[in-house]
Amino acid sequence: MPKIFSIGLGIPDNKIYQTEIMNFAKQLFSDAFRDIERLLPVFQNAEIESRYFTKQLEWYGEDHSFAEKNEIFIENAERLCIKAIEHCLNQKGVEYSEIDAIYTICTSGLSTPSLEARIINRLPFRLNVKRIPIWGLGCVGGASGLSRAYEYCLAFPKAKVLVLSVELCSLTFQKNDHSKSNLIGTSLFGDGAACALLIGDEVSANLDGIQSHPTIVDTQSVIMRDSLDVMGWDVKNDGLHVIFSKDIPMIVRKWLQPNVLSFLRDHRMNMDDIQHFAAHPGGKKVMDAYVQALGLSEEKLTDSRNILKNFGNMSSVTILFVLKRMLEKEINSGEWGIALALGPGFSMEQLLLRWD
Repeated sequence: MPKIFSIGLGIPDNKIYQTEIMNFAKQLFSDAFRDIERLLPVFQNAEIESRYFTKQLEWYGEDHSFAEKNEIFIENAERLCIKAIEHCLNQKGVEYSEIDAIYTICTSGLSTPSLEARIINRLPFRLNVKRIPIWGLGCVGGASGLSRAYEYCLAFPKAKVLVLSVELCSLTFQKNDHSKSNLIGTSLFGDGAACALLIGDEVSANLDGIQSHPTIVDTQSVIMRDSLDVMGWDVKNDGLHVIFSKDIPMIVRKWLQPNVLSFLRDHRMNMDDIQHFAAHPGGKKVMDAYVQALGLSEEKLTDSRNILKNFGNMSSVTILFVLKRMLEKEINSGEWGIALALGPGFSMEQLLLRWD
């Protein structure tokens, strides 16, 4: 079965603390929200201490066109992706020429030619490397990218495949959007990039023995019918406006459990067989919904909560940050895990993992 062999990160330069962002929002939105003091606890209750932004905080208080923001997106996304790729490959001594396919996952900016085409012009990948850009999956995208790369490695067991995810969510901030969805998004989202290397069964790799590597045993994609308005973007003249339903935590509590348990039953397993749980930390309420829906111990969500605390919700990128922490642990061979993310659609992607 294909393995997740390495994960590299691309982190922006501007680390901004949640208290700074809360004060910024208070100053910016005080006239628009008469009850701003009642709404500000959403920042304090988010269980986020810091996030990383592409620009310094003052920049977001100015007016910027969609075109300007997207130009900044392309420039910075390319830079952060290169950083993540270099980190991913160099730590395992893998050459660019060994990569057979690149899946590029993004939802927060537009680029044609796609980002990996731009990157191939700066890094020495083979010119016949397969390019598979995927746009529009939102928070579920990182997990979905891993699933699609897993399928590629099943078809081509000698393959080495990159899953490259980048989201600069801060550039979608709308200073003139006075909806509560925008305020909630302002309390949650951060920027980042990550790159995962998957290897097929027949790849001759030096698994160095320092830690075991997670094998992807199976994956499942699920979409909820008639749920298009739960989460996503509303595209307007000034850019992308976030859509958040207040019902998301309730939907997670009711919809998650039957889908996860059905997936496990296909492998004659239940939640008691799962030692590790890599959840996309969409926010505190979503994390609490995971606990309620699946009866998880807080210990199993330590990595996800830690990423939320230090980086916020980076949309599709976040699950790769969580898995990166797991790769750095000494996990016993034979232990099982689930990687799971939720996103627009309303949709879910889950991967069954075994450490070998």
